[in-house]
Amino acid sequence: MQYKSSPSDAQPWPVTIAWLTIAFICYAFPWSAFAALPSSQGGEPVLRIQGSNTIGAHLLPELVKGLLVSEGYSDVSAKPGKADNEQRIIGRTADGKEAIVDLAAHGSSTGFVALKDNTAELAAASRPIKDAEVAGLSASGNLRSAKAEQVIGIDGLAIIVNAANPLDELTTDTLAKVFSGEVKTWEEIGGHGGAIRLYSRDDNSGTFDTFKELVLASHGKALASGVQRFESSDQLSSEVSKDRQGIGFVGLSSIQQSKALRIADGDSQAMPPSTTLIATEDYPLSRRLFLYMKPEEPNRWARALLQFAQGDKGQALVSASGFVGQRVQAVKMAPRASMPENYQALAREAERLSVNFRFREGSATLDNKAQRDIDRLLAYLQQNGKMDKQAVLVGFGDPKQDPARAELLSKLRAMAVRRELAKEGVMFREISGMGDALPVAANSDNDGRVKNRRVEVWVY
Repeated sequence: MQYKSSPSDAQPWPVTIAWLTIAFICYAFPWSAFAALPSSQGGEPVLRIQGSNTIGAHLLPELVKGLLVSEGYSDVSAKPGKADNEQRIIGRTADGKEAIVDLAAHGSSTGFVALKDNTAELAAASRPIKDAEVAGLSASGNLRSAKAEQVIGIDGLAIIVNAANPLDELTTDTLAKVFSGEVKTWEEIGGHGGAIRLYSRDDNSGTFDTFKELVLASHGKALASGVQRFESSDQLSSEVSKDRQGIGFVGLSSIQQSKALRIADGDSQAMPPSTTLIATEDYPLSRRLFLYMKPEEPNRWARALLQFAQGDKGQALVSASGFVGQRVQAVKMAPRASMPENYQALAREAERLSVNFRFREGSATLDNKAQRDIDRLLAYLQQNGKMDKQAVLVGFGDPKQDPARAELLSKLRAMAVRRELAKEGVMFREISGMGDALPVAANSDNDGRVKNRRVEVWVY
């Protein structure tokens, strides 16, 4: 089997090796729930995807290639599309059949426009769909339904500076002041180097939307004028790595030669954009990566790609592409003096799983990601012999006037997760609620409070 690639398709070695491993497995042991997917006719694509540059630059091409190989296309190649940040992925079988997939990565908002205009079957987004976009697509069904909205991985928005910059951490409040132009020199925030130079993604970018929401808008700020703007995170990171006075923000996979700072929000500890903290979505600037399709989308390639992306092979590619996959793993956590004593004991004796459960806003209903995480957690517990009183659920929340009420509500969230897993026979060692302890975000705004309302899973 050959893997053909144009020079512009070069990928980091971890991605290439992971893809080739999956390619061999899929080719040697073919399987597909979407047997006999249609091939391209007359050079027309079988699938069109538009949207996020963060997802489309590296991850989506790898997912498409993996799917093509799983469908029996042994000769897979990629070539540049008609414009920058566009690709055409082509798969060919031994008997001459061809499947073409077109990718355009011009920003999350462009994906929803393409869905509405019927110029794409899938929209890639590095932020959730907005109310106006949901309304604009309402004739096609509910784009927030579990069928339409699928989280394929987690990303961390990394705040990057030049590698020579001595600064190691910032709060989101200070970060907002920097990018609004209120803070103008490195000396004002404990660094050195004179004037701060700002680098930002453009207005079409989901990366910018996320930064604007989590950093600027949440602190009542707007982006300063005269900031250098980029369509590509990779290009932005390259420029920051050459500028000792520069600071910017990119997706996790685009840190490259720059230095990522630790970030604190509200009363949270300063956290690096580490794999574990992003997987649990505790890192203040973590975000979900989405693929959206119309709920009743007839294109079988679109549905096949979503299924492939959610499976083990797809999630391996998510991780290999520099993002954080959603496969559940156990991680040893170090106890800290700032933790409640019973939580310190848990950290000493048990391991934390790389999944948190969060809830729809104003509801005790698990969100779309959490519903799929239930299945992933169940598989982990079954495979590791943890079904019978080996797991602990710990609920957290935001402050209430009555601390006892905060503790009760946090335990009720843990009980909601327990109910789902008890249906499959899971017996828990303990269910507890810790109220507003150990916040991972500021409680001064609704988004932060929602993030603090979470359920952790630990195993002995």
